[in-house]
Amino acid sequence: MPELVLWDIDHTLMNTGGLGRELWAQAFTQVSGVELREQAAVTGSTERVILRETARLHGIPYTDDLFTAFAEELGTAHVRRATELRERGHALPGAAAVLAALDAQGVRQSVVTGNIRAAAEVKLTVFGLDRHLRREVGAYAEDGEDRAELLRTALGNAGVSPETAVFLGDTPADVAGGRATGVRVIAVATGRTPAADLRAADVVLDDLSDTSRALAAITT
Repeated sequence: MPELVLWDIDHTLMNTGGLGRELWAQAFTQVSGVELREQAAVTGSTERVILRETARLHGIPYTDDLFTAFAEELGTAHVRRATELRERGHALPGAAAVLAALDAQGVRQSVVTGNIRAAAEVKLTVFGLDRHLRREVGAYAEDGEDRAELLRTALGNAGVSPETAVFLGDTPADVAGGRATGVRVIAVATGRTPAADLRAADVVLDDLSDTSRALAAITT
């Protein structure tokens, strides 16, 4: 039984139905004064990196102050449109059941995500997943630039060693981050990456709909 199970959020636990991109564009325009023409690649990245690269595409200097303002605006946008998020998005099949089953067994769980913390917390609360997660243990976009750095932060917060933790994500970046930190990785092919491209993970699941299979993969 692992001491800590860490979850990616987008496309691993939930889908926002496209609202996430709309809110991102809104926050970008608000803090930069420039309409979003093109967003940097987002799969497996963090908001800090995405903002920096998107700013570069628009000829805007990136600063830590820009990220701080952006993070605040993006968090506020998620709070403001939480009801719409609930209507348009959804928790992925099996996600709530797996979280609840692990919680019932006393397994500590949290998140490692490229989302800023305020946005992550809104998403988890809207879909009723927050009750199973110790959010204070997790790592968010404010805590680093890649999955390995975020995983190390979460492990440190929880006070556990890599070999006693499991990380579930849906991108090659999630898999690479787990490998770099020595955390066992379970890839879930519910995002934009096909299962065949996630084979570097310890286990690859098509989804979380089979609770027994998912639990066996996590706890073995």
